[in-house]
Amino acid sequence: MRIRARLLIVLGWLSACLGQTIAPVPATAPPPPTVIRAGHLLDVRTGNLLADQVIVVQNDKIASVGPATQVTPPAGARVVDLSGATVLPGLIDVHTHLTFNPKFGYEQLGISVPREALIGAKNARLTLEAGFTTVRNVGARGYSDIALRDAIEAGDVPGPRIIASGPALGITGGHCDNNLLPYDYHATEDGVADGIEAVQHKVREVIKYGADVIKICATGGVLSKGDDPRASQYTLEEMKVIVAEAHRLGRKVAAHAHGAQGILWATQAGVDSIEHGSYIDDAAIAAMKKNGTYLVPTLYLEDWMAENLQKIGLPEMYARKMRQIAPIVHRNIAHAFSSGVKIALGTDAAVYPHGLNARELAVYVRIGMTPLQAIQTSTLNAADLLGWTDRVGAIAPGKWADIIAVNGNPVEDVSTLQNVRFVMKGGQVYKDAR
Repeated sequence: MRIRARLLIVLGWLSACLGQTIAPVPATAPPPPTVIRAGHLLDVRTGNLLADQVIVVQNDKIASVGPATQVTPPAGARVVDLSGATVLPGLIDVHTHLTFNPKFGYEQLGISVPREALIGAKNARLTLEAGFTTVRNVGARGYSDIALRDAIEAGDVPGPRIIASGPALGITGGHCDNNLLPYDYHATEDGVADGIEAVQHKVREVIKYGADVIKICATGGVLSKGDDPRASQYTLEEMKVIVAEAHRLGRKVAAHAHGAQGILWATQAGVDSIEHGSYIDDAAIAAMKKNGTYLVPTLYLEDWMAENLQKIGLPEMYARKMRQIAPIVHRNIAHAFSSGVKIALGTDAAVYPHGLNARELAVYVRIGMTPLQAIQTSTLNAADLLGWTDRVGAIAPGKWADIIAVNGNPVEDVSTLQNVRFVMKGGQVYKDAR
């Protein structure tokens, strides 16, 4: 009876509380729309430069786009006058390492994961201000890029939208393992996994901790100790399991691959993109075209390394491999492009300073692309690779209001994109140097 009485008292108290009139929370008024007056707007699909355009932005999306004579600005709209500039969609870099700086050799061992996350905050801002409003970050220690992605989404720090991989998957002793420390330390990177069962588990593990995309190391690398960029590392069977598990769980797979055998195996396994592709051959090209696999070249880094090799003091174990690979990369990538392989822009920023990402475009033009084709690698093509065609890559109603502006005509001179004057991401202005 005592318990029943207490229950009746509690129920009566709850009824009284629920019966009270609760004052409604005042609705927050939506922000006023923004109207961008563009002197010229680049249609990245056709290459047409449209004069006197108006873009209406509501919240974080593009509401409408059209000629100034046909668009009536909404009442109370904030006006951004870019009538003296060329406007185009925010650029996309699908191969960055925001949490790293150009540090090579044993000095890397003194940098903690929390320090790398803070380095990433700085580099995210530099990348955004350079006009890159979306990036795919393919490789970071301790899930620091996941933390950075979440901080940017929460509005804690400025930066581009990030599709993050967390630690890259690699074999014991391979390009994505920690080979700078001796046996005594028993040091192994977070993403190391060998064998069918282990790689399947590792895919699930990195997804558990927040990975949007899976990065794997299919071959050796340049900036790693004791391996050969031409040598395959994961087996075809291991990569098939990685891809099957990732795709089943809704993630795409990016494969670091320099050597021809590794490129071919990764493509046959079903990866979504090949990163670097330095030693690509005709068999790998044919397989990539058949499967619709994207190639993500990272070409400007060779130029930057050639200019700065002595100044940065690159360890000889890395410099030797860089000297071997540099003469053939541009020729092989040019062959892949002319053969019809799909290309999306990637920079490997961190091998050289962040914020120089747009210099990659000029190298693409040098190997045979038109300026428009180069721009498309960083807009339409990159958006397609990410699976975000409905969100980014063009200025159109319904897409995120990721908009940049430059002086001059980038279709005539793609290097104008190295000096972005205005950056909007999601309707918010992050740079205005008009």
